[in-house]
Amino acid sequence: MSRSFLLKDIALQAGLSLATVDRVLNERPGVREHTIRRVRQAIGELEKQREQIGLSGRKFVLDVVMEAPSRFSEAVRRGLEQAMPSLQPVIFRARYHFAETRGVGDTVAIIEALQRRGSNGVFLKAPDVAEVRGATARLVGAGVPVVTLVTDLPDTGRSAYVGMDNRAAGETAAYLLGEWLGDGPARILVTISSNRFRGEEEREMGFRQALRERYPALGIVEVSEGHGLDRNTGMLARAALQEHADIAGVYSIGGGNRAVVDAFASLGRPCRAFVGHDLDADNLELLRAGRISAVLHHDLGQDMRNACLHIMRAHGLLPKSPVSGMANIQVITPFNLPQTAAGL
Repeated sequence: MSRSFLLKDIALQAGLSLATVDRVLNERPGVREHTIRRVRQAIGELEKQREQIGLSGRKFVLDVVMEAPSRFSEAVRRGLEQAMPSLQPVIFRARYHFAETRGVGDTVAIIEALQRRGSNGVFLKAPDVAEVRGATARLVGAGVPVVTLVTDLPDTGRSAYVGMDNRAAGETAAYLLGEWLGDGPARILVTISSNRFRGEEEREMGFRQALRERYPALGIVEVSEGHGLDRNTGMLARAALQEHADIAGVYSIGGGNRAVVDAFASLGRPCRAFVGHDLDADNLELLRAGRISAVLHHDLGQDMRNACLHIMRAHGLLPKSPVSGMANIQVITPFNLPQTAAGL
């Protein structure tokens, strides 16, 4: 295992004691496999943040806790690591707690562990359920600022929400699909990763209301709990298509777009219009191939910079007047792909 970092840096990154890290690095017996994996992960994170190590300035360690498909979590990681070097004289380092699916109890356990060990700030994408709200409120009460990402947890004392206006995003999707699909009658498949996330619920509510008001001939078939994962989402989409012969378009709120496109193709069904979220590698490829119509995108790099600024404000390093947490919604089509997408 790498010895290119100081023991104290690895311990801080892993959230473990110096003695525990020393036992792992020297391969002493009696160390749990989970602890060994955490030390290895910490070293990998330090490798990616090497330019932050050793810089002079006030050092903040952030914890990023997310339940999301890996393609989105990794996009958040890239956005944060792009933003951190620009925020000197504060030196940010990040610890990541990612999972594609995670039980509520496990999320609560991570938040409670951060309260015990300490953190300079937490970026949180988590379900809006009572147990998570309670743990988050206790974390804030212990003096750790929390910024929610993409999906909000209001009434927890969190410092800010960073992400797009989810209700407006849903309304935008309704407008696009309504104009493309015309007067109908037809139905739109709406895919949600999980109904536990407030942000996805807000998108669905905005979409449903705008469709009802402006395009009443278009109906909705909703599927959820695919968790944005291709296999699960594809199965749900295929079942919906087999049950409803009039599905003509898709609003993908929760991801798994490649599997949804493949479900249409496997059944020989046309998809006249498809709107998704986030310009990740999968969506970029689908856009280039003309297999989806548009993506509602926001600049994750700017989002993460704003989230860091909120942490600095919470620690009294910037004036209290807040920066806006709401990101601009960009409608990306195959004809206006941003230049920065080339590296995805």
